[in-house]
Amino acid sequence: MAVVALALGGIATGAQATTVSRLDIAFERTTASKCPVTFDIHGYFRGLPEGAQTIEYRLVGAQEWKTLTVPAERDLVHHAVLETVSWEWTPDSSDYSVQIEVNQAGGLRSNTLYYFKCGGPPSGETFGVAAEDITRTASGGPMAELAADAQLASVRARSGAQAALVNRYDVKADLAAGPISYEQVWSAQPAGLAINVQTMTGAQLKKLLATPNQAGWVLTPSAGLRYTLAGGNVVSMTLNGVPVADTQQIKVAGGWSLIAGFDGWPRWEGTTTYLSGPDDTGALATYLVAHSPVRAPAGDRVTVR
Repeated sequence: MAVVALALGGIATGAQATTVSRLDIAFERTTASKCPVTFDIHGYFRGLPEGAQTIEYRLVGAQEWKTLTVPAERDLVHHAVLETVSWEWTPDSSDYSVQIEVNQAGGLRSNTLYYFKCGGPPSGETFGVAAEDITRTASGGPMAELAADAQLASVRARSGAQAALVNRYDVKADLAAGPISYEQVWSAQPAGLAINVQTMTGAQLKKLLATPNQAGWVLTPSAGLRYTLAGGNVVSMTLNGVPVADTQQIKVAGGWSLIAGFDGWPRWEGTTTYLSGPDDTGALATYLVAHSPVRAPAGDRVTVR
């Protein structure tokens, strides 16, 4: 990975010549505690011109610009740690979101990351729009699939996770069509569980997915992972359209309590390989805003015969 240099600058005097076409940021917690919390903001720059570049950026709301020196020899998507942020809880804390802006002609802002363990939004703030009702079914359904997609998106860049699983028990409410309030986000995913990643074999994953559940729930996967249950066994499973082999190593994201064996499911086999994800409530808000207007997934990733 290319070496980058960061320097603190003053107030910018004008937009820089370098043009970034897109900046995605990712959250990575560096403390075991959820609040107080310290986390890194990782930046992924796309569409940089050829040659060495200098980029000015700052946290939205900050006064001073920082300078990122990008070498000529680099990957197509250039990665750098842009900020390290520390938050503590106070009764009037407004620390719940971060976004990066780039100083260039026309301006550029990254996606917004949300984390609600140390502070909450003001009344009336919305988190994207649901293009239609997004509902649960008895076993999981579209809302559970949406939650799984959000959890995978929140840790994929930093952990290499390939899929995520959620339990119907942890998805508490539907989303109605229209603007999405914080109350709706919280109602859907109120636990605020840290998202971890487990590496397991295809055989271990199939065994987990085939575990009977007294409530009739199934573990709902993120987009790309599909499986069929019949006779108490997983009879087929594909990841990104390719059949999963029993010996294949797969990185699977999930809430810490689900991985630990609570909520009616056994403790996941394999090895926990990533413990630095955000909370599931914040991950859902981040995903909803980034993909607004959000449509309901099809609800067809699990087939039960």
